[in-house]
Amino acid sequence: MLYSTHPIQVEGSLPDARLVTYIQDNSEKMAIDTRPLVLICPGGGYGYTSDREAEPIAMAFLAMGYHAAVLRYSCAPARYPTALLELATAITLIRRHAEEWRVDTDKIVVQGCSAGGHLAACLGVFWDEDFLAEGIGLTAKEHELLKPNGMILCYPVITSGEYAHRGSFENLLGEREAELGAKLSLENQVNERTPRAFIWGTFADQSVPMENSLLLVSAMRRANIPVEYHLYPRGGHGLSLANRLTETSDGRHVQEECTTWVTLAKNWMEHLFEE
Repeated sequence: MLYSTHPIQVEGSLPDARLVTYIQDNSEKMAIDTRPLVLICPGGGYGYTSDREAEPIAMAFLAMGYHAAVLRYSCAPARYPTALLELATAITLIRRHAEEWRVDTDKIVVQGCSAGGHLAACLGVFWDEDFLAEGIGLTAKEHELLKPNGMILCYPVITSGEYAHRGSFENLLGEREAELGAKLSLENQVNERTPRAFIWGTFADQSVPMENSLLLVSAMRRANIPVEYHLYPRGGHGLSLANRLTETSDGRHVQEECTTWVTLAKNWMEHLFEE
């Protein structure tokens, strides 16, 4: 395996912003030549990036045969659009190293939990906007480098409205929350160019209510973008893998029925890539 760390620095980045790559070895003895890659954005309310939603999730996708990468993006006091520009830089870096790393450039899925889900979905709805390409030095003809081929959103922060996770938007926008809150309410930004999505959450989530996901699902339905959505009746926020590998030190965040999301996401990706 090629395990490496790549500094990611854009305007406003914090010093430790970085992309950590987990690239599976290629061998002439194996039929597999290129592999899909899952680009992971941990949650943390835009205040930090969660260890529980980083490498453990990367390991799960590696075990299924995918390459993986984890973006440790800049959080507060860094403000929007710093983290989004870092994510755009990361996916561009992956595509530019695709031949070396044996990545199938048509099979790059961005994944995120909670606020990381908001960041992943931001790339999904803003990938073809000029401000994003210009912000990392791309030309107008290079927009396609930024487009994820799919999104996996785990109990994502989506809306700045009635069901908002206020802390995420405060950390992301600071004093510009009133100015930019509506734009960053992503149910308002879905269009026909938004990539397909797999989304899951729980009915019992008291931190990021299920309505966040429902608003996005409804917006994607109106835009005729296929989406797979799973709602589990039990389980709190921040479950990650929902098993003992990501159990917190105080014994929380294990919810056995929710562990199936990883297998469901794998099945979704396989069908996505067949089309």
